[in-house]
Amino acid sequence: DISPNEGTYIAYSENADHDIRGYDLGEEIELDFVEILDQLSVQDSGEGLSDTDKDMISRFVDNVTVTVTQTVQSPLTFGLDEEPSYIQDEGVSVSDVNTIADLATLNCLNNILYLSSDLIPEIMGTKLLSTGDIYVAIGDRTLFNSFSSSYKDYVEQKTEEILSVLTENDETYAEVITLYDNVSFNILNSYADKVEGIGWVLMVAFIAVTILVVVANMTRLMEEERGQIACLRTLGYSASKIIFKYELFAIIATAIGGLVAYFLGTGLAFMIYQAFNFSYTMPPMSSYFGVTFFIIVFLIIAVSVIISTIITGLKMTNEQPAELLRPKPPKAGKKVILERVPVLWNRLSFKYKSTVRNVLRYKSRFLMTVVSVMVSMALVMAGMGILDLCLFGELASPTLVAIALVVIVFAGLLTGTIIYTLTNINISERNRELATLMVLGYNDGEVAGYIYREIYIDALVGIIFGYPASAILIGVVFEVLGIGTLAGISWFWWLVAPVVVILFTALVTLLLRGKIVGVDMNESLKANE
Repeated sequence: DISPNEGTYIAYSENADHDIRGYDLGEEIELDFVEILDQLSVQDSGEGLSDTDKDMISRFVDNVTVTVTQTVQSPLTFGLDEEPSYIQDEGVSVSDVNTIADLATLNCLNNILYLSSDLIPEIMGTKLLSTGDIYVAIGDRTLFNSFSSSYKDYVEQKTEEILSVLTENDETYAEVITLYDNVSFNILNSYADKVEGIGWVLMVAFIAVTILVVVANMTRLMEEERGQIACLRTLGYSASKIIFKYELFAIIATAIGGLVAYFLGTGLAFMIYQAFNFSYTMPPMSSYFGVTFFIIVFLIIAVSVIISTIITGLKMTNEQPAELLRPKPPKAGKKVILERVPVLWNRLSFKYKSTVRNVLRYKSRFLMTVVSVMVSMALVMAGMGILDLCLFGELASPTLVAIALVVIVFAGLLTGTIIYTLTNINISERNRELATLMVLGYNDGEVAGYIYREIYIDALVGIIFGYPASAILIGVVFEVLGIGTLAGISWFWWLVAPVVVILFTALVTLLLRGKIVGVDMNESLKANE
């Protein structure tokens, strides 16, 4: 049903050329209604009131003093008949406004005073200014989700119905102004879409690296329990039962991690939502969270863990128990490609030659570390690219600044987690090697440096490959945002990003020092009987 709303408001533009001076909150303004009607007459017909009309009106109407409580920005103006109309140039639409920079394309009234209709004087029982507005609201507002496409379709349908009622002889006597003609709403909606787009792109990268870390951990667990698996095989347990034991462990661990991640993600969503309050007056955050995306991500990670556990389990259970009871022999050293360049190789000291050979001897771990650091570097750089757009570019959004910082921090933490996990595996597999160095007289610093050098070489290679990966990921993110170019990013971010990666790497090396130098020489050098 369409009905006028009691206590509606009329908008007042001070000058016919839409040049409205700024009003301060709390400022008292005297409204000269003779002057107001004169200005509206100019807006509507191009001519002001005659002196006779002004004199007649002034006899019946007194000026009114109002106090400014709020001012707004609007792309609408109001004529003498109070019908709202756009003041945009031809071809410019409010719906095209997606960023703060797009506001420059609009002709907006910088301040509008909304006056209660109770303040409008009457002449012989008739309001001097009629509102001319009809307000339409959905009866049951629980029918639609906020910003949903179904709501937008509903609005378009009702708009057509309203216009059909108010059209006669192919001439429409009204203009329907909807929520989607609101500048702030369009910008908010646009930023929300950008956040969603960024979320999709970065989610894929984070999931890929997370799967890599989890798979590495499960492989390490089963490698460390070779002896137990051999005993179970000797006792007659089938391969499927042995693998099921590790599958159950993987599923429980993944479920616990997923549960914690859900609450952490909810808190992160709350932080991002609050960031919108820097630019907008937001309603209270809904307590309802859709679990669809959480379930999808959880299932992807869980399935990856299950598959990797099955593959590793089949590989180990196919070995003879006698082979499993023996310690896994270290990989044999081989000549590396750098040895084919005598000019460089001959200049390296023994410890650096040993480091280079060790790095390339464990190729799978080397590749896992390089790929992980590369993706993490790309994520850090993507966050900095968004941050650059917000701070120095045309994407002025506190919301996206918050998201950029979150991406940078989490990418750095992911780098640390990856290096910690893979290095931990490295140390566990090479306890005998480290114990031998200690027996030979290496001090704590030299033993730790033996591992540190490998970590930093892996990280450095990952950073080098991270630059082209960063360019690709930034290009995808900017494509999703619909704004920004790779060349437009400030040059210093390309230097800051690797520093972030190195800082988290250095933090990991400090955390692992105790484990490296704490290797028990006696236990590590004992032969497995």
